[in-house]
Amino acid sequence: MMSKKFIPVILVLTATSLFVAFQTQGNPGDRDNPKSKYTRIIRNVGLLLEQGHYSPKTIDDNFSKAVLKKFIEDLDNDKNIFLQSDIDGFKKFENRIDDEIHGAELISFFTISNQYISRLKETAGLYADILAKPFDFTKDEEVMLDREKLNNPKNEAERKEIWRKRLKFLALDRYSQLLETREKNKDSANFKIKADSTLEREAREAVKKQMDRFFSTKVNRENNDENFSTFVNAITGTMDPHTNYFAPVDKRTFDEGMKGSFYGIGAILKEDDGKIKIGSLISGGPAWKGGILKVEDEVIKVGEGSQEPVDVTGYSVTDAVKIIRGAKKGSEVRLTVRKADGTITVIPIIRDEIKLDDTFVKSAVINGDHKVGYIYLPEFYVDFANPNGAKCSEDVAREIQKLKAENVQGIIIDLRGNGGGSLPEVVKMVGLFIEDGPVCVVKGRDEDKPYQWKDKDKSVLYTGPLTVMVDEFSASASEIFAAAIQDYKRGIVIGSTSTFGKGTVQRNIPLNPESENAIFSNKEVEDLGSVKLTLQKFYRVNGGATQLKGVTPDIVIPDRFEYLKFREKDNSTALPWDEIAKAEYKPWTSTISNDVVIKYSDAEIAKNPVFNKIKENLVWLEKYSEKAYTLNLTKYRAEQKEAKAKQKELENLFKLNKDLSVKNIEADMAAINAAKEKIDKNSQWLKRVSGDIYIDETVKVMNSMITQSATAKVGQAQGAKEN
Repeated sequence: MMSKKFIPVILVLTATSLFVAFQTQGNPGDRDNPKSKYTRIIRNVGLLLEQGHYSPKTIDDNFSKAVLKKFIEDLDNDKNIFLQSDIDGFKKFENRIDDEIHGAELISFFTISNQYISRLKETAGLYADILAKPFDFTKDEEVMLDREKLNNPKNEAERKEIWRKRLKFLALDRYSQLLETREKNKDSANFKIKADSTLEREAREAVKKQMDRFFSTKVNRENNDENFSTFVNAITGTMDPHTNYFAPVDKRTFDEGMKGSFYGIGAILKEDDGKIKIGSLISGGPAWKGGILKVEDEVIKVGEGSQEPVDVTGYSVTDAVKIIRGAKKGSEVRLTVRKADGTITVIPIIRDEIKLDDTFVKSAVINGDHKVGYIYLPEFYVDFANPNGAKCSEDVAREIQKLKAENVQGIIIDLRGNGGGSLPEVVKMVGLFIEDGPVCVVKGRDEDKPYQWKDKDKSVLYTGPLTVMVDEFSASASEIFAAAIQDYKRGIVIGSTSTFGKGTVQRNIPLNPESENAIFSNKEVEDLGSVKLTLQKFYRVNGGATQLKGVTPDIVIPDRFEYLKFREKDNSTALPWDEIAKAEYKPWTSTISNDVVIKYSDAEIAKNPVFNKIKENLVWLEKYSEKAYTLNLTKYRAEQKEAKAKQKELENLFKLNKDLSVKNIEADMAAINAAKEKIDKNSQWLKRVSGDIYIDETVKVMNSMITQSATAKVGQAQGAKEN
């Protein structure tokens, strides 16, 4: 739902863009002028933020200072490219960026971006000389890899020293590994023993190859267009973390992820020693059907049909994929590839729809004390462009039907790592487990009456015991689902201390709406991209926001990523938590006392030696990750020995002594056995599920619920007989 008060903003954007479009018809050169295009983009972005954002900050000098700081940090996060004199020189823009957003000449971006590109090229010229000479690993030196709290180098000599220590650390790590390999294999007959000096040289050579790839990709990618996207996202990100700018190609990638499919050639790319190669081919995909493109072929150029191909040498795999994928089914892409024998050939391939199987729901049966159904949902997907396309609510409903046919006694919904997706889909999915009622409440800017998203269908697909697994990566729609299940007392939520805490609603708004509107369509208008704009805020039916605080599980299990600072509450620009009036809803009536199960499970986890040891090791690893690292070989190897011992201990703690018995649903076997690739993927997935310590603990919680439910039913039956 978009506030009616926001509709005039769309009309203003359309009128503004049309005016600019008709102006540039008379002067075609303006359309090709990046400065003119960039000016239009930030002006429209500013308009969207001020007139449409849920809780807009005033775009003034304070806002300008925050944008400048964020832009510089996003360009040079490790503070090893810009000099301090550059940072000091950029301060003249602290009070200007807000004026540029409001129409002043765009100067700040070009000044900073051009200086960054220049400094990047300077930095790219440092590593070869540093790595050309042997390192002395007997010196007592340290390097701080986390430079967030440090300043930029004062001069070029200090910058070179920063890079010397970083490169020395990388070489030290590689050298230490080579020494360890030599020690392990010294008694092997076929192993060639190499001198320390040889291994040290090989370590430097390996790091040089790594740096060659790193800087080749960075220098190729980070041009003014790429840096401008970073600049605009510094503006949107200063407003709030989830308002983002998408250049046209990035918007397409976002949409593809939401619908779980894209138009491509069905090839998985990989980076191999600085080259982009074909890692694998998807069975039945266009490339596989063509029979010419092979695994290990090196991709040199990518062309759109008969257009001039783009040389992708030095590109990252991600950027090469963006070019190979297309917006239309049936369009042609031409790959120039180097074969294993050195021959170069051009391969034309017609794009077709490629399904992202890993996006879609999966289910299985876990056999043990009771028969439990397990459903894994990686995101709340929907194909907005196709009414008959994939919808997660319908897919989950089918999985539930199949599990019911298998006579499961309880169902686990695993939303760990699920970053969200479609709000209407999560509402429908909650409706599979409850009778009718509100699922969540959303409130728009200046709206007095919040809007309730309701399940209006009284039917309930599944009425049995239910648990929902979450972690700190579960966000947005995942949090709405978990909160609704919790508030309705429909099931038990289990996971880390809290979910992510993203309680805001976004919508993609084109920066020039006429480019997507048939009424205003104008071929002369260049696509300016779009903004994923925060328009509303989520609230639970109990009145509390999911924003910032997230959802606190009923049962908390020590989590391996607990100490990392990346939740919503760790972002300084995040919107605050608040609450509204509680909605009217009827909690689920059940024979299971959730409170009894929760109390028992909490006590079991508290005395579980494995979980207590996990917490202890995570505290140690958190401290270790924040320290300065030694560049002395003897000390480094001693520290690494201790760290590896802790890591191994932690890995063993996460392994079950006895794997769960996890089986596929019988109805799925025909589709799984259709291709070897699917069989292999399925085997890996089953192995992962069967050895998951968190799923095991959730099964134990489910067993308590099932036992309690069964006991209650027996008691009810006996009572009925006595009556």
